[in-house]
Formats: sequence, structure tokens, C-alpha cells
Amino acid sequence: MDKQARIYVAGHAGLVGSAVVRRLEAEGFTNILTARRQQLDLRDQAEVSHWFKANRPEYVFLVAGTVGGILANSTRPAEFIYDNMMIHGTVVHACYLYGVTKLLYLGSSCIYPRHATQPITEDQLLTGPLEPTNESYAIAKIAGIKLCQAYRRQYGCDFISAMPTNLYGPHDNFDLTSGHVLPALIRKFHDAKASGATEVEIWGTGSPMREFLHVDDLADACLHLMRHYSDESHINVGTGIDLSIRALAEKVRDLVYPAAQLRFDTSRPDGTPRKVLDVTRLEATGWKPKIDLDTGLRETYQWFLDQQAAHADLRGIETLVSATD
Repeated sequence: MDKQARIYVAGHAGLVGSAVVRRLEAEGFTNILTARRQQLDLRDQAEVSHWFKANRPEYVFLVAGTVGGILANSTRPAEFIYDNMMIHGTVVHACYLYGVTKLLYLGSSCIYPRHATQPITEDQLLTGPLEPTNESYAIAKIAGIKLCQAYRRQYGCDFISAMPTNLYGPHDNFDLTSGHVLPALIRKFHDAKASGATEVEIWGTGSPMREFLHVDDLADACLHLMRHYSDESHINVGTGIDLSIRALAEKVRDLVYPAAQLRFDTSRPDGTPRKVLDVTRLEATGWKPKIDLDTGLRETYQWFLDQQAAHADLRGIETLVSATD
């Protein structure tokens, strides 16, 4: 990839997209293309085609999508399947129409069966029923993989797919109703500390096992794969190391609010019992993660605190302006 190449990051404002942009900038790429939702509705084929015709990207990182945790997936299934299938469809088709050199499509580890053999290898796709709490999202992501494969087979397009594990880091969604488990835990313990609460409620039993990858490591892996991977099969991106939700909650508690007690609400769903990726194929390409979970948690919480302070300063300015009107 030439440093002057025109590179489009679809979903640049999100958790993954912002990390990909940071990584590209750090590498010295000078022609990074982005478009906000107000400028470009990725669900609209006419808009997307017009944008591609006008901007002519050479490389595309397709990391846009509607995402969320168990609650969001369970209560907004139509939105999750419609938005994601449309986004994948319009961008992949436009990449074909306007001769994009290479596309990297980012999926999710939720594509695999609920009771997949652990660690999960790429060939376990479509070998069993999905986890019901995120089925709509998973189906959309599976469709994205098959879409890239179809364009590769029929038209010879160099479209590749990568499936990351659970992600976290700067620009994550810390909202309790739509965020994933790690940022939601940070928010819960932070709010409990601020209010002086003695307990923090955790959904489920705490027994499910999960793997976590810092989003800056993912961005590094995406650029590595864009340079060094070209195959029809999707490829897993993760650490290959997991821990229980209880252990994760304890790590977050010890970092944010050590005095808090954990209370598990077993009436809430656990989700998939265990999900850890086999990353043998990724490691064979020469890539491994660099950020351990403890370091990543500290950096993520500090980013969260910085954002809270910035918003507080902004509210203070707004109050001052209002008072002087």
C-alpha cells in the first residue's frame, strides 16, 4: 500500500474506525477518506455509489455497523439485521463497481455457533445454531462474509474478511443500555463510586468465558491483513486468551471502585457459555497482539475519565453562558 493511496474507512467515528484512522495516520498515510452519517447514509445504495464515483477509494476498511451488547441485540433485532445487511451490501457492491483494489470487511466472533468447540476455528462457521441473544447481528455478519466470497468468486475482487473477538478501548460505548460488557462494567463501577453505592449488579452468573482484544491491536491487525492476507476464507483476530465475566468484573472493580461488592442477577441471560478464538491462522501470517488486558483496562478507564472531565467542563461553560444571557 502506497502512503499516498486513497483509503476509505467506513465507520471512522466508531470504536474500530477511529482506531483504524489513528493507525493509518501513525503509519504516515496521507489520503484517508471519511464521511459522517449526515453526509453519507451507508444503507442507501444510490448515495454510496455516488460517493464512491466521486472519491474513488483504492482501499476500503469496512468497519461500519450497528452494534451493541445483549440488551441492545435482544430488543432491537430488526434494526441490527437491516442496518448491517444494507451497509455491507451497498459498500461491497460499490467497491466492485468502482474498482477498489482491496476491501477488508470486519465481522464479529458472534458468527459462530453457540456451542462451538473451543477455541473456535474458522471452519466452525455454520456448523450449529447461533446464540439467540445476538442472532440477528450474527446473521447479518455471516451474510457479509458470504457476500465478500461471492464477489471474489464471481468477479475476482480481492475482498477479505476478518472476525475479531470482543473489543474495547478509546471511543467505546459506555451506555448501560446499548454498550458491550466491558465498557458497561466500567460505567457501572464508576457510577457506583460516584453515588457511594456498596453493590454493583452484574448480569448473569458470572461464569461465561470471554476473550478481549484492545481496539488498537485490532487496528494494527487490520492493516497487517490488508498488506499480507488474501484468501476467500475469513480469518479470526484475537488473543486466544479468555477469562470469566466474574474475573473481568473483579478486574474492573479493583481498578475503578475496590470497595464495591459484586451482586450477580442470575435472572438475566448469560449469553454464549464460552467464546475464545483459535488464532493459529492469524499468527501464521506473523501477527500477535501487543496490549495485555490489565494495561488496556487502565488506558480505557483513563480515556473514559478524560471524556467525563471534558463533558463536565463543557457543561460548566454552557451554564456560565446561560447565566450571562
